[in-house]
Amino acid sequence: MSPPRKGSSGPRKTTMVREDKPALESDRVEDQAHPREVYNLIGQDVALAQVSQAIRSGKPPQGWLIAGPPGVGKATLAYRIARYLLRYGASDEGPEDLSVPQNDIVARQIESESHPGLLILKRREGDRGKLQSVLNVDEVRKLETFFGLTSGAGGWRVAIIDTADDMNDQAANALLKALEEPPKRAVLLVLSHAPGRLLPTIRSRCRRLDLRPLPLPLLQSALVKALPDADDSARAALAEVSEGSLGLALRLAGEGGMMLAQEAERLLAARGPLDVQAALSLGDRVARASDGIAHFGQFLATAMSQRIRTAAATGEARSLDRDIAAWERIVSSFQRADGLHLEPRQTILGTANVLHGLQRRGSRHNSG
Repeated sequence: MSPPRKGSSGPRKTTMVREDKPALESDRVEDQAHPREVYNLIGQDVALAQVSQAIRSGKPPQGWLIAGPPGVGKATLAYRIARYLLRYGASDEGPEDLSVPQNDIVARQIESESHPGLLILKRREGDRGKLQSVLNVDEVRKLETFFGLTSGAGGWRVAIIDTADDMNDQAANALLKALEEPPKRAVLLVLSHAPGRLLPTIRSRCRRLDLRPLPLPLLQSALVKALPDADDSARAALAEVSEGSLGLALRLAGEGGMMLAQEAERLLAARGPLDVQAALSLGDRVARASDGIAHFGQFLATAMSQRIRTAAATGEARSLDRDIAAWERIVSSFQRADGLHLEPRQTILGTANVLHGLQRRGSRHNSG
């Protein structure tokens, strides 16, 4: 209930306060802390040392391309950089590990999304209560206004794009313009899972910072802290299938996550004639899972990319170009299905058909 106004008389008027549903965020794992609330960067000491040296030297690049697989800490590192720059500027006044205490006013402002020197660009919640399928040009054009503002306290401005992979062509061109004409005392942090797919001109205007998958023991230790109520066998299974990605492990831990990951592996491992009915049945199971089409697509893409990397490392004779083209086709198909809220059945049937074609051509190649 609202308190009475000072000096008023009579009974207080009771008002009903509606608790709004939290806004969807493309960069949050459900039931886990958002990266802006995370102060412990796990397993990325090499990248942290590189960025620390550049910032504390007083001459950081105006654009960083922070690259690496999903869920390895790109956003956590970006917020760590933002906190330091907005607290200490490009100086050596702060700690070498770029840490800022959680109770610092800058940290509190960033957590509450109220710091005037920080701009976050990402996919937003659309009119239908779903995340937009792309990071559009109107969002990226906010950079022009933001960088045109007078610098706030400390004189620095930081913008984070999470992720550049979500941009459409118009948005990519708008980002390129911002990188071509960067203001002083401003840093643009561009996050990407697949930097090779970005415009070469965007890549050339940023300093590359690569983050690596976490070693298995480190990932297991992180899961003990993140999932204290899970049993040891469940955490071990999550660590094994998540390929060094804490973010992916946490997504798998959510409702239906392990089921979707296992189904993705089964679809990849399927041999013999295309089983149309099995693919349609899988589509029904995916439809029943929370955010099933998005998560299944992510798990499938991750498992496919691991197989492609293994094939490249072992020198398998099969065509890597063909496999990569199939991966890109499948990723685009799931992104389209998620963005347009399509039923999963046809998307998964189409994916099964693509994988079956790869299997057939691979069999012919090996037999020849």
